[in-house]
Formats: sequence, structure tokens, C-alpha cells
Amino acid sequence: MTKPMIFVRERKKVKEKEKKPRFSVVGVVGTDLRLYVEHIRKMEVEQVAAAVGAEVVYLQAGREAGEEEDEDQD
Repeated sequence: MTKPMIFVRERKKVKEKEKKPRFSVVGVVGTDLRLYVEHIRKMEVEQVAAAVGAEVVYLQAGREAGEEEDEDQD
């Protein structure tokens, strides 16, 4: 069996200095893990992954036409 993986992506409609979590879980493979949140913080994803021995995969979200690319990405 392969190592469990948690796939997450950065939310698109997060404003600067907004105090809401920036990531959404897209999927989980290799474990019976169920997440009951709509959005999650990066630190929380990493803590969950460490607890279940999973790897976190950060997906690169595509940019819509007219959006500027951020220079400081995680």
C-alpha cells in the first residue's frame, strides 16, 4: 500500500488580512480519514497529516483571466 496522501489547494476568494482559513481539502487517499470542515488552515492540515502518517500535496490552482499572480506563494 502506498503512503496516505492529503490533497489541498489554496482558496481563490480569500482577501488580504482575512482571518479565515486559506485552504480547502480536495481529496484523501490511502486512509479512512474524514474531515468535517469546509476550509482548513495550513498548520491544521500538517498536524492531521503527521498524526495519520500522511503526506500533504499542495495543488497549484489555475489563475483566471485577469488575475495577477501573487509573488509570495507557500
